[in-house]
Amino acid sequence: MNQLQLFLPCAAGVEDYLAPEALRITGLPPGCVTKQRGGVAVRTSLKDAMRLNLYCRLAQRVLVLVSYTEYRSENDLYRAAMAVQWERWFTPRESIKIEVTAQHSPLTSLNFAALKVKDAVCDRFREVANGVRPNVDTQWPDVRIYAHLTTDSCSLYIDTSGEPLFKRGWREDKGDAPLKETLAAAMIAASGWADGEDDLMPLYDPCCGSGTIAIEAAQIACNIAAGSLRRFAFEKFVPFRAQEWAEMKKEAAEGVVKPEPGQKALIYGSDVSHRMVDFAERNAQRAGVADVIEFRGGDALQRMPPIEGGGVMVLNPPYGERIGIGGVAGEGAQARFGARELAETEDGGEFFSQLASHWKKNFSGWQAWVLTPDLKLPGKMRLKESRRVPMWNGPLECRLFKFDMVAGRMARDKAAEGTPNKPATP
Repeated sequence: MNQLQLFLPCAAGVEDYLAPEALRITGLPPGCVTKQRGGVAVRTSLKDAMRLNLYCRLAQRVLVLVSYTEYRSENDLYRAAMAVQWERWFTPRESIKIEVTAQHSPLTSLNFAALKVKDAVCDRFREVANGVRPNVDTQWPDVRIYAHLTTDSCSLYIDTSGEPLFKRGWREDKGDAPLKETLAAAMIAASGWADGEDDLMPLYDPCCGSGTIAIEAAQIACNIAAGSLRRFAFEKFVPFRAQEWAEMKKEAAEGVVKPEPGQKALIYGSDVSHRMVDFAERNAQRAGVADVIEFRGGDALQRMPPIEGGGVMVLNPPYGERIGIGGVAGEGAQARFGARELAETEDGGEFFSQLASHWKKNFSGWQAWVLTPDLKLPGKMRLKESRRVPMWNGPLECRLFKFDMVAGRMARDKAAEGTPNKPATP
């Protein structure tokens, strides 16, 4: 188990940030980590796979490659799965689930392909375990096995994570369309907020919802391991060493850095819905960072900077179905955004225009990182982005735009707003 090929899948656009994170967590030389489409490959040990599950914020799972073969039919998949020594990983007492993904596969049914892999795993155990085979559990399996098919190759993986890694274990309260923790961490990584060795700048999310971005940032600031509150699939594997895992978790707990008593908050979040602010505060309590974040209620179009001297705003504002038309704060799906924050046009142009005007007037010295699927957002805000980072939010192709609220430029923008018929900045 000391020479494993791992694959860490991630959202498209996050590979550039996941690779250095994997190097930092494992301490491996750069040649052991390779960026691939949709993830990162890592050559290392099972111990490092455990460590990646514990600390990694950007990966969706930690998978171990157990077979790579060419195939032409479902029977080839059966033979490939039959040849894997599954008994080295788990016993027939553990339940299994098979999932198949494909890119340009010639097979007509992925369900039938999954059935053939399942048959092979069960037949393998019948041969090596005196006729005993594992049961299938599609809801809460002990072991997840993934088959990824291309035009002519089949890769078989065993999942060491279990539940996806964005399920940190602290978010029990959430609103509509919550942002995944892994994507929130990717936004923070792209902003470079935690890259420097100096003191961290203040971070503020003016549309915080249930607090995901703020809580991720607070855990990073406190050096709290992302997976410290949850269980993992590898804890049921045959090679698992409980003492080794206990020492790893103890090391993580001892590395936590908490603020001094009376120290001013570094991270801030606000939301027009007091219900969502309550959710965020409870989530922060469970995540162990309630004393690091200051949450308040307030309309994003009215809230003033939480601290003087500038900082970094990171936000996932309302868009598409998350923007209502009219209505009152606190009613149904619109509970997260107050009447002033609801769009007056179908694409939310009025909301974003007002938000930009508020920032230009009041947030001198701040950076704003805004995640949106709307590529025309800078034009609607009459702001010129200084960076745009491609990033996917589930099936939505998005951009993370960076806007710099520079004092001199704000004065020019303010003068331009007073000029009749001034065309919008492209």
